[in-house]
Amino acid sequence: MNQTQWPAFAPLTGILFVVLVVLAFVVGGETPDIQDTPQEVLNFYVDNDTDQIWAAALLGWGAVAFLFFLGVLTSTLRAVEGAIGRLSSVAFGGGVVLALGMLALAGFTFALGDTADDGLTPEAAQALNALNSDFFFPVAAGTGTLMIATGIAVISSRILPVWLGWIAVLVGIAAVTPVGFFAFLVFLVWTLIVSVLLWRAAGAPPAVPPTSPST
Repeated sequence: MNQTQWPAFAPLTGILFVVLVVLAFVVGGETPDIQDTPQEVLNFYVDNDTDQIWAAALLGWGAVAFLFFLGVLTSTLRAVEGAIGRLSSVAFGGGVVLALGMLALAGFTFALGDTADDGLTPEAAQALNALNSDFFFPVAAGTGTLMIATGIAVISSRILPVWLGWIAVLVGIAAVTPVGFFAFLVFLVWTLIVSVLLWRAAGAPPAVPPTSPST
């Protein structure tokens, strides 16, 4: 893929991000509850160590794909915002926090899968599992910041359909509430839609300016 082809396909990294995250959830399965006993937690990760390692890898690659999509999204916002680009800068910062949160969760998952049958104690497994279950604030705050800033930028600039902007704002607010998990699921669907729209816009032929009538 050369430099002229990359801009046309770059928005599709958003779709790749969603696919990898969904696969990570499917492969990882339902992990132990924080109220399970230490031995129950350790037994789960001993029995599912390979699945957890794969889930961590998929989530890590999902974070990489998301950062590429984030670059496409925020550069699109900055193009209509102007040189200062306050909202696009805030959106980029929120996206980076979200990606770091995903990588942290991937790290906890990998540690559990990699060490479960190699000397990890039940108490340590329970502690890591609690982090893996409840270390969601970076993801929640990152998603909230990204979506609120993006939503306001979309509503004001109309670079995307306005209804997508309003959904982004609502998702951003809900991301840091008890329904944050469901907000993240809506965020994944939102990303799919925006990826397709940006991809179609990138592949559209440039508008030809009208010619002045000859005199």
